[in-house]
Amino acid sequence: MRDLLTAFALVFVIEGCLYALFPEGMKRAAVRATILPAQTLRIVGLAAACAGVALVWVVRH
Repeated sequence: MRDLLTAFALVFVIEGCLYALFPEGMKRAAVRATILPAQTLRIVGLAAACAGVALVWVVRH
């Protein structure tokens, strides 16, 4: 549970840094995301989740 909470905290740190350093870029990215079809976002999200799981597995083993 501690690792899960640490992971969430790191997501907040990274996302916060992106918004602080590139606010206009993040706004443009959000607008572009609303234009994409839901299926495309779903596939990209699933691919990102799989890549994240693979990266955690490589780092932890």
